[in-house]
Amino acid sequence: MGHVTAPSGQWRGTTANGVTVHHGIRYARAARFEQPRREPAHREVIDATIPGPVAPQLPSRLEAVMGAPAPLAQSEDCLTVTVTAPAGADPGSCPVLVWLHGGAYLSGSGQWNLYAADRLVRETGIVVVAVGYRLGVLGYLEAPGISAGNLGLLDQITALEWVRDNITAFGGDPARVTVSGQSAGAQSVVAMLGIERARATFTQAIVQSAPLGLPFHGHDEAQRVAGVFLDELRGDPHRADIADLLAAQDRTARRLAGPAALNSAPPLLPVYDTDPLPARRQWQDAVVRGADGLRVLIGTTADEMEAFYGQHPVFSAVRRVPIVGPRLVAGVQQLVQHKVFDAPADRFADLLTDAGADVRCFRFHRLHPSNPFGACHCIELPLLFGSDEAWRDAPMLHPLSPDDAASIGARTRRYWGEFVRSGDISDTTWPRHRTGSGSRHALP
Repeated sequence: MGHVTAPSGQWRGTTANGVTVHHGIRYARAARFEQPRREPAHREVIDATIPGPVAPQLPSRLEAVMGAPAPLAQSEDCLTVTVTAPAGADPGSCPVLVWLHGGAYLSGSGQWNLYAADRLVRETGIVVVAVGYRLGVLGYLEAPGISAGNLGLLDQITALEWVRDNITAFGGDPARVTVSGQSAGAQSVVAMLGIERARATFTQAIVQSAPLGLPFHGHDEAQRVAGVFLDELRGDPHRADIADLLAAQDRTARRLAGPAALNSAPPLLPVYDTDPLPARRQWQDAVVRGADGLRVLIGTTADEMEAFYGQHPVFSAVRRVPIVGPRLVAGVQQLVQHKVFDAPADRFADLLTDAGADVRCFRFHRLHPSNPFGACHCIELPLLFGSDEAWRDAPMLHPLSPDDAASIGARTRRYWGEFVRSGDISDTTWPRHRTGSGSRHALP
């Protein structure tokens, strides 16, 4: 059993096959619609052998692509991290990867078995910290007199500060922290690059499939979303049951998605000019100021939109139109991917490079030619995280077995581990980004 004593407390975890895991470590508490407050230090040894609760949420719309995570209890008391480290690691000896999950700011958790980091840690010798943060209206609603907004972003930054102050005891080096994320988690990482409080907690970043073409909200857009939500709730958000909040949130998302639900953009996003995110111009200036010497991996998958449009009823119907249908759908998907994912990623890579960052770009391609989802949004996740059992029913992997996917992902895990350890990639076929090149290293 992995017994750890850190400045903020003591925990008992589980050690197996060369890896020690501590689940559900609380880094903060927060009342509904209030800012997170760091958890006071405790003296008793807390059991950290099983996952803690996840943020209140409805099933992810991408379960039809990824498969479903193992069920876990839900609670507003969800501000926890899971720490996975090499067994017996000396204090402060290993570089750290902090993982921010995706899920359109509506679903997901660092406690999910899909994000278990045992294999990644075993193969690379790094420490991985998976973060849980508030979602949906509880994390991102901006409504005067109810919620200030950006609470989920504040949760993430508070977790990074917990890592800075405590990770040494788990074997991690607080001076060598890489913050990483996928989808909404990756967009959160990008936000942090322009937030000085966050920027002080890490030295490197990995940005996977960030929808940068969907900009953070301004106050007007945030208020419009809040108005729709409050109209759907028809009650006091402070007193409403979680089930009622989630139901109103779901109705809000459906209304904002428009006719035939063609707008797949998240209804709730971080908001500019709301603590801790500066106004847009000030945020970009801060990104540029902090870029010199920063090391970044940034990229997308080749078929991001297949995850959203692959089984969409409208696009499925259009595909059935002989000859022209499949071409039309493919064209729409390519256009949206270029606008939401590819072009904005290239522009952000250019911005960072011009400001002095060391940037490498990547693109994940399909794992098997017969899978209809291709290299869809989330396709790289089983290459990095989870176990064979966790990904056994993932439609995006068929006809590959999870073991096949894990074997295919060995090179990706090696790259990620090497980057976290050294800030570099030794493979000379993966060049540093040059402004305007649009070049992306092919993975896996």
